[in-house]
Amino acid sequence: MASSKSKQKSSGSSDRAAYREFGSDSNPAALERGVQELPPNQQNLKVQASRKGRKGKTVTVITGFQSSSETLTQLLKQLKTQCGSGGTVKDDTIEIQGDHVQKLVQILTKLGYKAKVSGG
Repeated sequence: MASSKSKQKSSGSSDRAAYREFGSDSNPAALERGVQELPPNQQNLKVQASRKGRKGKTVTVITGFQSSSETLTQLLKQLKTQCGSGGTVKDDTIEIQGDHVQKLVQILTKLGYKAKVSGG
């Protein structure tokens, strides 16, 4: 019978990285990009209808937000109910299903945002 030897790890961390530029992964919140929360009247938003990469389906895209993801989710919920359609938040942009450009510009200006139509 072969005798089995148990390997014992050193008491240090199990991470075997020789060099890491930003420290450990123990605190991922420290590596997140800080978002400067601007009031709505200082944000310049662009609203445009897009069908690119969506298999012919029209989606209204709102870009130019400088706010936290929690604020964007609350705004998304309000816009979806007013338009009566679905939508999502992707990379600091809001996407609403369907062509609602004029309606969204009116809603956003009532909420205090500087919104204008972009594209054709």
